[in-house]
Amino acid sequence: MKFGVSTFVWVSPFSTEYFDLLYKVKTMGFDIIEVAVEDKDIIDWKKLKTIAKKLELEITVSGAFGASRDISSEDQSVRAEGLQYIIDCIEIANYLESPVFGGPVYSAVGKSRLISSEEKLIERNWCIENLIKATKVAEEKGVVIGFEPLNRFESDMVNTADQALSFIEEVNSPFLKIQLDTFHNNIEEKDIPSTIRNIGKNLCHVQGNESDRGTPGTGNLDWIGIKDALNDINYTGAVVIETFGSPSKELARAASIWRPLANSADELASEGLAFYKKLFS
Repeated sequence: MKFGVSTFVWVSPFSTEYFDLLYKVKTMGFDIIEVAVEDKDIIDWKKLKTIAKKLELEITVSGAFGASRDISSEDQSVRAEGLQYIIDCIEIANYLESPVFGGPVYSAVGKSRLISSEEKLIERNWCIENLIKATKVAEEKGVVIGFEPLNRFESDMVNTADQALSFIEEVNSPFLKIQLDTFHNNIEEKDIPSTIRNIGKNLCHVQGNESDRGTPGTGNLDWIGIKDALNDINYTGAVVIETFGSPSKELARAASIWRPLANSADELASEGLAFYKKLFS
């Protein structure tokens, strides 16, 4: 098992200014740094790749889906911007040799409303239409799109793995799979280990986050059950810590981050990694 940590743990948005994080993450003992792409134009991708190669630090890529990047929006221009953002991130992932690009690719984070079944179907169809386009690019680039269910407070479109699987089946591409975030799963799933086993080969990436988004191992998650389920499906992907140490105002509002989640970002990352290594040893 390889372990990673997201740039979100320390900073938002991540930019060239914060490339020292790569050295910190490597020194801590992580295998992977997960780069959250909030603004692709403030990151020197060539320099980032050079540093990561020098450090022998792998990279995975995650998305940040604000209101202007919603492929299920009623506004066609917003849908187009959302699709272009996904395509840009797939190309970035390909360049950085990341096997996945993941996130709630289907909608905007924080978009939660009670709408009619007819409206839901229209939005779903827009989403499917754009995901089919995105997976064609993903296939060309050899990057799997990780489709991440969010909890009910952050999305009204996809909350459970079963809902995610229905999208996977409809798009019908080996380059669209499921990314699980155990924080969200703890709210929405009856039994996370059973959920993992049900997803099986369709699981491409895991963000192993605690029940309160704090340090892994300090909350109420069934970590032993999660580990056993990952072993049962022969999962060989990464397990990554993704939480928010210094969220932007937009991110804090969308993810409801109102208080510090640990004494420090460094402590959360280092203690979380120690827990991962003990759990999966």
